[in-house]
Amino acid sequence: MDVVDIARWQFGITTVYHFLFVPLTVGLTALVALLETRWLRTRDPAYLRLTKFFGKLLLINFAIGVVTGIVQEFQFGMNWSDYSRFVGDVFGAPLAVEGLLAFFLESTFLGLWIFGWDKLPGPLHAGCMWIVHIGTLFSSWFILAANSWMQHPVGYRYDPDSGRAELTDFAAVMFNKVQLVTFPHVILAAYMTAALFMVGVSGWLYAARKHAEDREVHRKAIRLGAAVALVAGLGVAVSGDFQGKVMTEVQPMKMAAAEALYETEESCAPFSVLTIGSLDGSEEKRAITIPCLLSFLATGSFDGRVEGINDLRAQYEQEYGTDPGAVYYSPDGYVPYIPVTYWSFRLMIGLGMGAALGSALVLWLTRRGRSPSSRWFRLLCIGLPLGALAGNTFGWIFTEMGRQPWVVFGLMTTEHGVSPGVSVTEAMVSVVTLTLLYGVLAVIEVGLILRAVRAGLPPYVEPPDPETHEPSDDAPLAFAY
Repeated sequence: MDVVDIARWQFGITTVYHFLFVPLTVGLTALVALLETRWLRTRDPAYLRLTKFFGKLLLINFAIGVVTGIVQEFQFGMNWSDYSRFVGDVFGAPLAVEGLLAFFLESTFLGLWIFGWDKLPGPLHAGCMWIVHIGTLFSSWFILAANSWMQHPVGYRYDPDSGRAELTDFAAVMFNKVQLVTFPHVILAAYMTAALFMVGVSGWLYAARKHAEDREVHRKAIRLGAAVALVAGLGVAVSGDFQGKVMTEVQPMKMAAAEALYETEESCAPFSVLTIGSLDGSEEKRAITIPCLLSFLATGSFDGRVEGINDLRAQYEQEYGTDPGAVYYSPDGYVPYIPVTYWSFRLMIGLGMGAALGSALVLWLTRRGRSPSSRWFRLLCIGLPLGALAGNTFGWIFTEMGRQPWVVFGLMTTEHGVSPGVSVTEAMVSVVTLTLLYGVLAVIEVGLILRAVRAGLPPYVEPPDPETHEPSDDAPLAFAY
């Protein structure tokens, strides 16, 4: 392995690991805010207990997510300094705004929510969590805008003297056509994932004899989570359809790789349900297909033309050249690794559809006051969030691997973005260290989550009314957990 391979493995490991926490954080902030709002409107003790319970799980997830997210930005200077120099003027703007605006918004109002139970009126306290959620949406918007620029660079000019891309239109970067379809897709997937996390946790406690007295409370959480997950899952499917059409327009090679489509289909391109090919993914041997479906997914018409890998390879080699010394040169012929893109695309879709169907099944099993108690219902509830997290992961892998060999599509290949001064030994030590460290953090995260879940719901203790409750001036801030 050379430095490029090691640097890619490190960024892939840390990014996928960090992205496990992102959808849970985004979705749980909305769900916790919703639970507290319902408590304020109904004064049902169940919703206050659920608010504090899932609020605690949110805080655990948020803390580990922040730690793992900080490493991401440092990696640009560690292993990808040439890339950072090339895109710094463009990429730095949304990242800076995300850190200065969105993250401070999240952290400030999350602190107010944690310590403000006995100091803020109920509506204002719930409003703090809604603002935290808005902060996560802002944060997601700026991060995804930066990533969308890598998929479809706009709003810049190239300075040949400095060899850098320079920002010329901030609005173009913020409202990139890729961004406009990616953001709703990612956020809706986050809502679905967090809602199924609620289903999984409450489903496990629902079936536990130790917490039998709280079964009705957990049943409410199960149904709320399943309903949100079903609606969000339908939104994920619709937004994903729009995203696929934009992807075909700006990155036709990614769509061709996702389908292992080697030859251009002039019309009625089939969708490959299962393909068996050569070991390196360079040739199709056998395939199970659905006629004309790929044309519809890619173009919106069953008679749409979909370009194949071979024609696109020839087109890119003519456009970007085949000189090994050129900055655009790719030894792979500008083709991503087909087996990874093909299977990650299918696993993303399959797991997402399975999560939505599972949500509908949970709603049906708990309809009209029914209380299923079979073991497989518990396994269903636990399996749904795991499937949703895996679907998010495969979606992220497909998005990034399908862009290869470009680190910025059409402007810089991945091998030209790596840091020239990093040796193989240094890169290997870095990836091993971070992988072991993240392994330790995973054990801590899972341990804290399981401990909090096993403890069950907190007892109902109504927060004191700030208008009548007068703590002494020197009373310390009370941590609610």
